[in-house]
Amino acid sequence: MHELSLAIEIGRLAEEKLGAQVARCVAVGVDVGTESGVEPSALEFCLEAVLSHPPWKSAKAVLSRPPGDIFQVSWFEVEDDDGPED
Repeated sequence: MHELSLAIEIGRLAEEKLGAQVARCVAVGVDVGTESGVEPSALEFCLEAVLSHPPWKSAKAVLSRPPGDIFQVSWFEVEDDDGPED
């Protein structure tokens, strides 16, 4: 099940890219090409498991299915830290 390895690596890359902001990440966008050899439902399941444990706060995986063999993390959505102004 290489999707678990991919999910763990996506989590590692996101932690590296976001640093301290990783705890505020609410979504991770991943492009999974139709010819990539990756099973989207298995990857989504594995990402759900990876992203439900610290340092994550239940970020959601958002998978897109472009044509071709592309496989990449395409974006991160980070919760805005600004609270209501007094």
